[in-house]
Amino acid sequence: MKKFTFALMALLAFTFSVKAQQYVSTEPANRNVILEEFTGRGCGYCTDGHRIANELMAANPGRLWAINIHAGGYAQTSYPNMITPDGNTIHGGFQISGYPTGVVNRTTAAGQSRSAWAGIANQQLSQVSECNIAGMAVVNPETRVATITVEVYYTGNSSADENFLTVAMLQDSILGSQADYGNYNPTQWLNGQYVHTHILRDVISQSAWGDPISPTTQGTLITQTYEYLIPEVIGSPNGVDVDLNNIHFLAWVSERQQGSAYRPILTGCALELVQGVDAPIYPTIKGISQAGGATCTHTKDIEVNVQNIGTDVLTSMTFEVVFEGETKTINWEGELQQYGVEKIATTLDVPFGTYPVQVNLTEANGEPMDKHATGSVTCIEWAEVEIEGEEEELTLELMQDKFGNHITWEFTTPDGTVLASGGPYTMLASGTGTQLHVEHVTVPANECVQFTIYDQMGNGICCSFGHGYYIVKDSQGNVLFGDEDDGEFGEAASQLISVAGAVQVDITQTEVANVDYNHADFMAHMECNVYPDEVGFECRKVTSPEPMIINGVYNEFQNILGYTDDLEMSTIYMVKAYAVVNGQTYYGPETTFQTWMEGVDELENSVKLYPNPTNNILNVEGEGMSSIEVYNAVGQRVMKQEVNGNKAQVNTQSLNSGVYFIRIIANDGSMVNRTFSVAR
Repeated sequence: MKKFTFALMALLAFTFSVKAQQYVSTEPANRNVILEEFTGRGCGYCTDGHRIANELMAANPGRLWAINIHAGGYAQTSYPNMITPDGNTIHGGFQISGYPTGVVNRTTAAGQSRSAWAGIANQQLSQVSECNIAGMAVVNPETRVATITVEVYYTGNSSADENFLTVAMLQDSILGSQADYGNYNPTQWLNGQYVHTHILRDVISQSAWGDPISPTTQGTLITQTYEYLIPEVIGSPNGVDVDLNNIHFLAWVSERQQGSAYRPILTGCALELVQGVDAPIYPTIKGISQAGGATCTHTKDIEVNVQNIGTDVLTSMTFEVVFEGETKTINWEGELQQYGVEKIATTLDVPFGTYPVQVNLTEANGEPMDKHATGSVTCIEWAEVEIEGEEEELTLELMQDKFGNHITWEFTTPDGTVLASGGPYTMLASGTGTQLHVEHVTVPANECVQFTIYDQMGNGICCSFGHGYYIVKDSQGNVLFGDEDDGEFGEAASQLISVAGAVQVDITQTEVANVDYNHADFMAHMECNVYPDEVGFECRKVTSPEPMIINGVYNEFQNILGYTDDLEMSTIYMVKAYAVVNGQTYYGPETTFQTWMEGVDELENSVKLYPNPTNNILNVEGEGMSSIEVYNAVGQRVMKQEVNGNKAQVNTQSLNSGVYFIRIIANDGSMVNRTFSVAR
């Protein structure tokens, strides 16, 4: 059952100073397209219609949307029953003589065959629309109430004095049966079930044909708001749960209502969908995903998608990432506005295989939270080739079966670059048969590549139509993977290959910035022919050999960046950058820096060292000095001298050339750290 209230407001151009549009553009634009596809689970050719609709949406992102309407003789009431009263009404408004069939922007009174959809859609996409449409749907996950705001702005005059606004809810990822005579749409099959997408679940407007809106003249802004209680289940009998994570809303403006022979849709849109509650602090974890392509490293990038569905701006959050029995804490700071989404990035060291990962949101804006989400992370095992040169030539031996015209393959890098590809091949004339193809691909040193082989029909290259296989070898003839029994792989098979060359790493001396009492920022530049597994900084007090490890990031400018807030006041530190590449750690030169001293005292202001550099006696002056200590560059104390007064002399003749650190301690316990050089 639908529950809604709506407010309709028509504002002429001269009233814009009172109420301006919030979502919709006022600039003239071409029509967007709504494709209403009449289909059913019992229709064996409808999967081809789904494929064509998917391709049209992919070719026109943000401009074309398909709606699968299950109605007519092929729609089934067994689970999942996706028939709806509104879908039946829309189906009955057109002359439907076969399935799949569809209407494109309702430009025809009769349904059109799937071969005609692209041509009609392209005509519509090239025409100027009389109006623009946009809006937002805010869903409260606790109450399941959607507050939907739609704006229509007329950039021209409609030919009808009254138009009709329709808002519909669709749902994706409904698993169920589907007739499929020719495996027309193999990508939507999952473990023997068909993944039904963009299914009409409900029309939210009062009528299946929309709510009347007027005036329809240039300069008019119309704002309509609905409150819609999203049902738990839609369909009777054998209804389908309405999953809030898989719904979306479309809106469109029709020139005329059903009953006219010509009732075109002027334009349509997908409404921005966000979740929102009345609570001030309410972050929610939208999901956990593994970022980037397949890589030949155990270090995997993970992204935690967090949305602010509360009313207050989020400025801080704390997360715990639980993986393989260990917990990693992530502290985030920033400004996440209401309805905004933030990607919280981290890395995990993942063994070969697929493993669960749990993320706990424990605090937001200083308040305790108890929110959890689970996901998975995968590390694909790779074959490894070690070379001494700058490139490696791999050889692919591919024995096709009869249907070589179904076979393609490619070698790709993690960023999607295609190094080589091949196929389809010729279909052999005999009932069964094979033909060998030998292909070569050159791969740069220290590159990770993925080989993938595809079969359009989803049955591999073996068995009933000839005993095919594939084998990949290195330049020495060693088999990396595959054998003569490797032809049965279904729709696709893939394998990673690491071509490991000589590693070249050059890290510069660390630059230190923004130093205060306990904080410092670090940066070092690294030239490396292999992407590092880990980067960071080792920071230690000059008086201690024990380092503090500071995690870093490696950015697109080949800089290692890091910071720490765990330093001690008025202390001399040594810091150097490091990188872990293929399990080996590389370091840059050390840099010396000193943290601030809180406040200013007499000793700090009075300390003088001269001459500096020195080759003999170093004169030291300071108020109320009690002792002096000298340390070398590795933190060893090489000299200690008691002082009674404001002046002292340090004999450096026993010291080698280099940089030294002097600690001056006053009678009141305060101390000052300085550096000096000995030059021979």
